[in-house]
Amino acid sequence: MKGIVTVLGKDSVGIIAKICSYMSDKNVNVLDIAQTIIDGYFNMMMIVDLNGSAAPLASMASELETLGRDIGVVVRLQHEDIFNAMHRI
Repeated sequence: MKGIVTVLGKDSVGIIAKICSYMSDKNVNVLDIAQTIIDGYFNMMMIVDLNGSAAPLASMASELETLGRDIGVVVRLQHEDIFNAMHRI
């Protein structure tokens, strides 16, 4: 099962490191990552493989939201199917 992680907010040191450390702790593999910084605002999207994690998707999504608040960004984790359905043109 794949998930989509989005991260938005003011740029600061360590955002990628903290998100990736969380993923590593949960045994989630990062398949692809893209990030940009525009006029001081950080934007990142990750495609992750959730198959290796024993943690439920809902728990990880909630924990990532909390982590995001702690570091000053908005973090969302969605199942790939939900993300695709929401962003269909």
